[in-house]
Amino acid sequence: MDNPARESRITETLEENYMPYAMSVIVSRAIPEIDGFKPAHRKLLYTMYTMGLLKGGRTKSANVVGQTMRLNPHGDQTIYETMVRLTEGHEALLHPFVDSKGNFGKQYSRDMAYAAARYTEVKLAPIAAEVFRDTDKNTVEFVDNYDSTMKEPTLLPCAFPNILVNPNQGIAVGMASNIASFNLREVCLAAKALMKDDKVRVSDYITGPDFSTGAYLIRDEEAFEKIYETGRGSVRLRAKYSYDKKNNLIEITEIPYTTSTEAIIDKLAEMIKGGKLREVSDVRDETDKTGLKLAIDLKRGTDPEKLMERLYKQTPLEDVFGCNFNVLIDGEPFVLGVRDILKHWINFRVGCTRRRLVFDAEKKEARLHLLLGLKEILLDIDKAIAIVRNTPEDSMVVPNLMEGFGIDRIQAEYVAEIKLRNLNRDYILKRIEEVDSLTKEVADLRAASESTRRIKKIIADELDEIVKKYGVDRKTIIIDPPEISDEPIVTEIPDYNVKVFMTRDNYFKKITLVSLRSGGEQKLKEGDSILVEADASNKMDMLFFSDRQNVYKMRLSDIRDTKASSMGDFLPNLLGVEEGERIIYAIPSNNYTGFMLFAFKNGKIAKIDMKSYETKTNRRRLTGGYCGTFELANALFIPEDCELAAFSDNGKCVVFNTGDILTKTSRTSQGVQVMTLRKKSLLQSVTTTDCLANPKPYRAKNLPSAGYYLKDEDAGRKQLGLFDE
Repeated sequence: MDNPARESRITETLEENYMPYAMSVIVSRAIPEIDGFKPAHRKLLYTMYTMGLLKGGRTKSANVVGQTMRLNPHGDQTIYETMVRLTEGHEALLHPFVDSKGNFGKQYSRDMAYAAARYTEVKLAPIAAEVFRDTDKNTVEFVDNYDSTMKEPTLLPCAFPNILVNPNQGIAVGMASNIASFNLREVCLAAKALMKDDKVRVSDYITGPDFSTGAYLIRDEEAFEKIYETGRGSVRLRAKYSYDKKNNLIEITEIPYTTSTEAIIDKLAEMIKGGKLREVSDVRDETDKTGLKLAIDLKRGTDPEKLMERLYKQTPLEDVFGCNFNVLIDGEPFVLGVRDILKHWINFRVGCTRRRLVFDAEKKEARLHLLLGLKEILLDIDKAIAIVRNTPEDSMVVPNLMEGFGIDRIQAEYVAEIKLRNLNRDYILKRIEEVDSLTKEVADLRAASESTRRIKKIIADELDEIVKKYGVDRKTIIIDPPEISDEPIVTEIPDYNVKVFMTRDNYFKKITLVSLRSGGEQKLKEGDSILVEADASNKMDMLFFSDRQNVYKMRLSDIRDTKASSMGDFLPNLLGVEEGERIIYAIPSNNYTGFMLFAFKNGKIAKIDMKSYETKTNRRRLTGGYCGTFELANALFIPEDCELAAFSDNGKCVVFNTGDILTKTSRTSQGVQVMTLRKKSLLQSVTTTDCLANPKPYRAKNLPSAGYYLKDEDAGRKQLGLFDE
């Protein structure tokens, strides 16, 4: 029975507890802001900045982690993991912010563990100076840390669009962010162009994403434009390789940003083990201090270009980066295109620069105010000295100077602090000479702070300076679509003759003829026996019929070669059949010619054209492989019409020609009556007439036929049915 009060309490609990948590994850943890940082990144870098690590030598990472805990209330391991991703050594960023020494793992490796914080050393990289430029000039807001013991910035005043220059990922509650990185030079040029004209095409300046792991980016103008305008879309990356002709091997030196060397090797090993990559003899990870390198040894006669086209389609050597540019703007998440992100960054940077100009103007105004007070003293230095000398109490010096010269307290304090040695006309004149220049500077700063055009000019000049100092060529090379073949890659399957065996206990073997000749006796499970034995070639398909009317199809090339001394593959594992399902018959087929015969225990036999099992797609399972209405006695493949013998369980036999049975294309056909049976009698099996000494006495004149009792010489030759023991 529904309980409204209980439902109400659940709703209230979600609103009071879960919703604040969800919002906290979104705005305070997982989604980057316009400066390109998440809170964890910002707290770490700001701590390093306050530690003086922008200059000087490195310090132990553990020191930085410990200091960062004053701002970040999370565990030390979490803080260190954040640092690892920002380091040069990890190679995750196009422009790392942390200069590192020691092992920090690699972006392209899933399993390479980074060293503990006590072993590694860090300092801020030179480009971090552009992140903190003028932080001490009131360019951004500062707030209390979590325990109100110190202040921290809400954003960092990045002098370049870091939000697009370095990649960022985050998974929040109900939303996520995945921002690709772009070339610093291209992004800065685009920002400058947008400041002049907000209708320019971003694609005229930014050619596409650029990743720290390099590799190739496949040009897709439509996808790029979608990302520039909407912030959503995907780009395809593929590994960079070279062919060493002397050693007949392929060397992979750059891989897509989204994959790892281990994932690539695992996939290649799986293909080699499954017999799908016979052109490769070995795969090795030869990555060392010089950089990434995967070596793929080729067998003689392999075309490296064709092989790589295959591997691009079938392995992570080609991968997709999915873009979802979700950014926090004033505390609210928005999915923005590159154009809109740049516009928001420009607005943010204009605000930072305006605050800096105002700060500088106020500082100079304060200095000018002091000098104007000093100018009044110049009129009568002796009077100022007399006032100080004749004032009996120290506390009255400032008020007496204020009264004597008509200056305010701040000016009077400044005058009172002048050293005795500086109370000369020359010193004071030199200070007063600054008044005119300061007056002009203050006026210029005030005018600049009120002019958005001039502020953008300042930002543009700073961007030019940054590009000159830190701009580098693209790491990810863009290749044109004509160089990429979209045709399906046909796997070269070696063709050789084999013999296939299936046992009653559902073990399967594929043995080459060479191995069969030298292999000795067939190894079977105790009590098992061979049910199907057939000649085939490695390029054929193999059809497996189950007791639940399912037909499983596999290419023989996908099944490993075994030896006679091996038990073989267990079919339920190989085919992935349903629990309790059993394979009852198997047949190799090349061009799907011939017929399948299904003999039912009620005396009916269905003759199904093999074309009925041919499919255009690579379906692994066909349902309704034969009629399930009647109990099956056995199945048999015949390449063409012939004479067969049907046996009943009461000792009768009838020999018939399969040409007398109408061929059906419907797999679930119930067949025609071939043998009439007495009550409680059943058809036991159908087989070739080889088991009979003389088939003539059992040959039917018409169908159906009641059959004839087996003669003594044939009584012991009757074959077992599928389910007989």
